[in-house]
Amino acid sequence: MADTAEERREPTAFRQQRFQVPAGATDLLLVRHGASEAYIDGGAPFSLVGGHGDPPLSPDGVEQAELVGARLAALGVAAIYVSTLRRTAQTAAPLARKLGLTPRVDPDLREVFLGEWEGGLFRKMVADGHPLAQQMSAEQRWDVIPGAESLADLDVRVRAVIERIVAAHPGERVVAVSHGGIIGHALYLASACRPFAFLGAENASISRLVITPDRWMVRGFNDTAHLDGLAVLDAVIAAETSA
Repeated sequence: MADTAEERREPTAFRQQRFQVPAGATDLLLVRHGASEAYIDGGAPFSLVGGHGDPPLSPDGVEQAELVGARLAALGVAAIYVSTLRRTAQTAAPLARKLGLTPRVDPDLREVFLGEWEGGLFRKMVADGHPLAQQMSAEQRWDVIPGAESLADLDVRVRAVIERIVAAHPGERVVAVSHGGIIGHALYLASACRPFAFLGAENASISRLVITPDRWMVRGFNDTAHLDGLAVLDAVIAAETSA
């Protein structure tokens, strides 16, 4: 008996699909500031702004700011946010010039408050393997340091700033230039992992959250392709947002 056309039809193939940014979602690119000036043992501590150490970018950090700005300029960024600390404003400046945007300052993007280890001392204590620094890493909480910020307080302010940005920019791509501790905490909140799992983002790196009203999605962490002469994120975003 001859096969019918129905019997000869090839079965439907279901291929893996690329991620697509949901309609109305905010595409949030979290940029760690460029490298800042070194803390000199025995020298003057960094100047403070609101109790937080406020070193400027180092020459390397200035170069990193140019590289990350050049990469982000072609990605359709609608707004730029920075913290109250000058290293974020300095990092955002090249991108802001290219796009003709004025960065918006949100105090809740400032770095984790380090209590008695502010002003650069934190770097020395960690490098020296101070017992409290080891305890901090083991217990994955900042407030092992006397006077430092608690995870509960960080939860409140990191959620608050991200929710403000999302509410102001539905369906848009936004850059927030912030700090390693805050970026790590945002990804921790999104992924429900261990609190320090995403610490260690490189200076001028790009991490990425795609946020809908009911979900925070981690789409990238510590992308430094622009510092290595590559451009991976651009192609990924273009593929995900084309339809």
